[in-house]
Amino acid sequence: MIGWTTLLLLMSAATPILFAALGEAIAERSGVLNLGVEGMMITGALAGFAAAHATGSPLAGFVAGAAAGAAISLIFGVLTQYLLTNQVATGLALTMFGLGLTAMFGRPYEGVKAPSMPGGPLGVNWAIWLGLALVPLTWFVLNRTRRGLILRGVGENHDAAHALGYKVRLVRLVAIAIGGAMAGIGGAYVSIATVLQWTEGMTAGAGWIALAIVVFAGWSPWGVLAGAWLFGGVAVLQLRLQAAGVAVPVQLLSMAPYLATIVVLVIISARQKYRGRGSAAPGSLGRPFHATR
Repeated sequence: MIGWTTLLLLMSAATPILFAALGEAIAERSGVLNLGVEGMMITGALAGFAAAHATGSPLAGFVAGAAAGAAISLIFGVLTQYLLTNQVATGLALTMFGLGLTAMFGRPYEGVKAPSMPGGPLGVNWAIWLGLALVPLTWFVLNRTRRGLILRGVGENHDAAHALGYKVRLVRLVAIAIGGAMAGIGGAYVSIATVLQWTEGMTAGAGWIALAIVVFAGWSPWGVLAGAWLFGGVAVLQLRLQAAGVAVPVQLLSMAPYLATIVVLVIISARQKYRGRGSAAPGSLGRPFHATR
């Protein structure tokens, strides 16, 4: 049996991944492949921590983290949707930009403590409850609402959606911004609710893991929840093993996000090639949209 304390640790470890992966799932459902999740998360982590420290309010920190994540994601959106830059290359550049930007502006906050998070029902803070609530909400919006069906239609066949009069670029920009905001909240959770201070590069590959989870979940919000909890379980297991004196190589954990990124790209490529064989990948995922065609 899993004790309540262990379950709380698992949910806490899974929450930032859950936010980021749900946001990326929404973006990818619209046909956009954004590999800049790590950059959006680290930007949200710094903006959220700075706002929480300045106001003394964790809520203000999460709002700032969401705004920062959405803002930096829109840079990606404009470049890929209007200037038609390569989505993979632009996403990677966005991650490097976010890491460099936060390294430069985060120095004054090193060693500063974050304000404490208020307790919630059953001793679980409200951010964890929000992440859990977003899973069925995301599923419902994507599968049972007109806007969700339009977003999915754009992701499946953007040329057909354009022919029907839908604004493909606008739909994708909104999806990108939502994904960025959720990644920013995930990053803010790391700095405000987990580490409780600002540290350069503190997301430590969480964005890459979120990308892998989206693919392995088959772009399903419920699958994303399962993947995030699986990651949380691995993180808790690592802590338990270390507490028991079992050595876990740090090098192995450090290279895991990069291996996951390679696997993600390989799987996306394979599923696009063999889409007719049961792939769940959106048909227009990663493909540039030319409105003049």
